Amino acid sequence: MSVSPTRRRVAVVGTGAIAGGSHLPALRAHSDRVELVAAVDVDRDRLEAFRGLAGDRVPGYASLGAMLDAERPDLVLIGTPPALHRDQSVAALKAGAWVLCEKPQALSLAEHDEIAAAEDASGAYAAVVFQHRHGSGTAHARRLISGGELGAPLVAHCQTTWHRDAAYYAVPWRGKWATEGGGPTMGHGIHQYDLMLHLLGEWAEIRAMAARVVHDTESEDVSTALVRFTGGALATVVNSVLSPEEVSRIRIDCADATVELTHLYGHTNDSWTYTPAPHVPAARAAAWHTPAEDVPSSHTAQLGALLDAYDTGTRPPGSGRDARATLEFAAALYKAAFTGRPVHAGDIVPGDPFYASMHGEHPDWAPEERA
Repeated sequence: MSVSPTRRRVAVVGTGAIAGGSHLPALRAHSDRVELVAAVDVDRDRLEAFRGLAGDRVPGYASLGAMLDAERPDLVLIGTPPALHRDQSVAALKAGAWVLCEKPQALSLAEHDEIAAAEDASGAYAAVVFQHRHGSGTAHARRLISGGELGAPLVAHCQTTWHRDAAYYAVPWRGKWATEGGGPTMGHGIHQYDLMLHLLGEWAEIRAMAARVVHDTESEDVSTALVRFTGGALATVVNSVLSPEEVSRIRIDCADATVELTHLYGHTNDSWTYTPAPHVPAARAAAWHTPAEDVPSSHTAQLGALLDAYDTGTRPPGSGRDARATLEFAAALYKAAFTGRPVHAGDIVPGDPFYASMHGEHPDWAPEERA
């Protein structure tokens, strides 16, 4: 079938729930700009189920390498378990394809830097799915905060309090450093604190705690952190899978207003509220209301931004320094929690044990066979 030069040839790697529930709707929403040309999964039944959703004419492959050789896609969407992300991203980049990978993009800063080296060698880019950065509500809030419309940010709270039971951790790769990279700090709360960083900018210092309170896992099931930003704001961060009432929340108290986002797995304009300080005139506060256009945070919104970058040959959002900064935040949180000492931005460099792994070979946290 002939393909318009403006449509990008896309392959999906990993055909589980995230592929059918999020990536496939995003591809359909941008059907004028993309064509799904292949799907890859080692599980034949899962692959065939996805092909049934996507259309049986989409070729199926059991091997990423075979697919890359046969199809030469422009873009690869990766939705496999985290331990595979680094190698699959590097392979796609070496084949000349751009990458959009589910979080975490890598299990460590060392792995991320391998992906960055593959980017440099290929000229292609690898982005991580941070869909909460996208949508009209986020764009509006970031404009107001970065432009000083709400006054200087002073205090922030970032909360991911979710609930995961024993059945969730019965999946073999979950709860293990080598296959998931960490607990809720890496696998759940990363979306919210990535958005916090997107709104507030660079952080300077982290102090933290982590614990296994309920689940018998290698990694933590709860972590908390205190964060100082370079602009002077102080923040608290909570990442939990122990919370029966589930919520995702960011609150930023600025000098002239409080902005708050409350949702669970995705947000719309109605998820955001702005509360002016008593001294702020009503006419000024009226301009803070979310815009008329309501674009939800979603894979669809992020894919559109990535395609825009592809069309212009520029680095897509959620890649490069942006993606690394969020992963560095996770590594610093773990290091601060496990060592009991504050960690500053830039502290974790090659040679630091927390550069190579999120557990940092700490005797209380590293897997026994590696301790």
